Amino acid sequence: MIAAAHIASLIGWLILSQAVIGTLYWAYATYVLWRFLATRAPAPTRREAVTLLKPLYGAEPQLEANLASFLDQRHDGPLQMICGVQRADDPAIEAVRALKARYPAARIDLVINPTPHGANAKIGNLINIMARAEHDILVLSDSDMAVGPDYLAQVLTALDTPGTGAVTCLYRGRGDAGFWSRLAAAGPSYQFLVGLVFGTTKGLAEPCMGSTIALHSSTLEAIGGFAAFADVLADDHAIGAAVRGRGLGIAIPPILLVHASAERSLAQVWRQELRWAATIRALAPAGYAGSVIGMPLALAMLGGLFHPWPGLPVIAAALLVRLWTKRVVDRYAGAATAPWWLLPPRDALSLAVFVASYFVRVVDWRGTRLRMEGDGHIVSPVENTVS
Repeated sequence: MIAAAHIASLIGWLILSQAVIGTLYWAYATYVLWRFLATRAPAPTRREAVTLLKPLYGAEPQLEANLASFLDQRHDGPLQMICGVQRADDPAIEAVRALKARYPAARIDLVINPTPHGANAKIGNLINIMARAEHDILVLSDSDMAVGPDYLAQVLTALDTPGTGAVTCLYRGRGDAGFWSRLAAAGPSYQFLVGLVFGTTKGLAEPCMGSTIALHSSTLEAIGGFAAFADVLADDHAIGAAVRGRGLGIAIPPILLVHASAERSLAQVWRQELRWAATIRALAPAGYAGSVIGMPLALAMLGGLFHPWPGLPVIAAALLVRLWTKRVVDRYAGAATAPWWLLPPRDALSLAVFVASYFVRVVDWRGTRLRMEGDGHIVSPVENTVS
């Protein structure tokens, strides 16, 4: 009994020490984020012809508005948007039709094609719509992204950087469906974004994200086209790795896009974040294991369960640093993702997902159960469920 109590005490002190280290790290990482976002400068209006690729699936609370933000650009060149779905009864079709009515002069193509191409349905959708792409510059982005009016100007300027093969973009969260969606959105804004910028600026991470992948058609062809990623779960990461394999870099302009969260329950948030976490764990196991240091508030609260009084100042310090993170992100985003009191439950959820990710081999992707193989590859279907 005494030995068990001693072990529990040691565990508590170990967790609190990690929380202290994590708080110091997080303060520095927030400073790095602030410096990075502060480098943003106006980009000149561009005239290149651009094709926007938008693979769609199902209705989202603000889908039409999200799509519209990609058309409301400070851009003088030809702009083609291709929206693709894989079912004739997909609710996203109504949003595209409404978008066409709203922008009658815009070039908006709708492709309905159910042809499958591997386990990754999003990549299959992209393969189907690529036949309609007319311009050399391709800008792929997920359906749940929204952008500002200088988005294309910033992306194209970054793509001009010598040695650059593709451009990807940072993003913060936005909850569109109530409490649970705001809890989910706080993750990208106040945790993922900070760690990503720190890792990128320090040469510890090489991200390429579905928020944006902009590249020339010749680059896409050189890496095997979208077909090369038909059975890869983390297709965005794999595309980035393929671009780098050609000796080209991935540029990240200092702008923040918006990722719209639409989860209406804790179960939906859990499934989504567990899929993300398990994917990252499979791709970069060492880096992922070390990322726990970026959860200082959750660690402090956990350690405080073992040592309440010593834990209080550690919890307070971690919370103050997390509040600073929120202030920095909200300032550059121009809006608050979530209230401050959501930070403790948000961080506790992140730690729970981190632990659970080590025990999962099957993930849920839009109602389909996918079995993870090595290096981020997937096999489908394991079983089908109703989304």
